[in-house]
Amino acid sequence: MRRIFNWIIIIFALFLFSVLLYSLLSTYVNAEIPFIKLTEFGSSFFDKPSPANHIKEYQILIYDDRIVILIPNAIISSYANTKSMDPVIDYTANGIEIVPQSPEQIHVGDIIAFTPNSNSNELIVHRVIEIGVDEQGWYCITKGDNAIQDDGIKVRWEQVKLLTIAILY
Repeated sequence: MRRIFNWIIIIFALFLFSVLLYSLLSTYVNAEIPFIKLTEFGSSFFDKPSPANHIKEYQILIYDDRIVILIPNAIISSYANTKSMDPVIDYTANGIEIVPQSPEQIHVGDIIAFTPNSNSNELIVHRVIEIGVDEQGWYCITKGDNAIQDDGIKVRWEQVKLLTIAILY
């Protein structure tokens, strides 16, 4: 019985050491590597917010030789090989995107394309993980699916350029 108790203590100590080590490393490393956050264990690990249903079933027409999706003003997009959204989006995927008309169209779980600042032409494509309102108005927090930490900025409505509504492989 004492031997089992000793093993439990050893395993618990190793777990605590791992949590401490991860906490220390994650504050100094902001690399995009596939790694599960220790805080994600539990029900939230398996219950991530999915994108909102922006394409309704009546908008999808299936024929013998084609599929037609009725989406006004949609554009096809391609992606850079940054690996930030792996495995969901890779450079070989094609996206269907729309220009959102209001912040109410953006939901936690959606994938948006935004400019990191007002004088940039660069588009970043990341998932919305939080939405809020502060003294400056609406904002969202984004994170690449393959990143350890969020992007570290509040993305304002004016920065949001596109909303991904479908990904084709």
